[in-house]
Amino acid sequence: MMMSMLVAGGIPAITDTIRTADEDNPKGYFELEKVKELARDHGWLGEAHSHAVKIISALLKHLPSDYRYKIIFMRRNMQEILASQRQMLIRRGEATDAVSDERMAEMFRKHLAEVEGWLAKQPNIEVIYVNYNQMLEAPAEPVETINNFLGGQLNTAAMTAVVDKTLHRQRA
Repeated sequence: MMMSMLVAGGIPAITDTIRTADEDNPKGYFELEKVKELARDHGWLGEAHSHAVKIISALLKHLPSDYRYKIIFMRRNMQEILASQRQMLIRRGEATDAVSDERMAEMFRKHLAEVEGWLAKQPNIEVIYVNYNQMLEAPAEPVETINNFLGGQLNTAAMTAVVDKTLHRQRA
């Protein structure tokens, strides 16, 4: 959703369209396969200036310090994250009982605390935290916060129009 919003607001995204829309994400993923190799290869980052790039939290620590970054970090209800991940595994025919929800939630909370602590110490990174659930319910305020964070030139009406409550299927 956030990548779609940024594109609608006027920021081009760097994607490769390898991972296409599916039942889990009918509007697409806006991903770039090269991001998965960020720990070994970040040569492509020079092309990403003034573009949106989707990077999962586990890979943020591999961003080289010779660039400046503005990160919009999406937060979501933990139970919804777990339910969404479980549903994706079911659709793929993969095991869902390898780790209990309680253990997975504990591991994810620890990971988030580590990432947020790391981000706070990076002089070349600015970050804002946006609540996914708040965005779905009342997008105007978070959209305005994002617009201000990114320089105040985005098309906020177009960004707000992207928000689609029907995609909020895994509710806590």
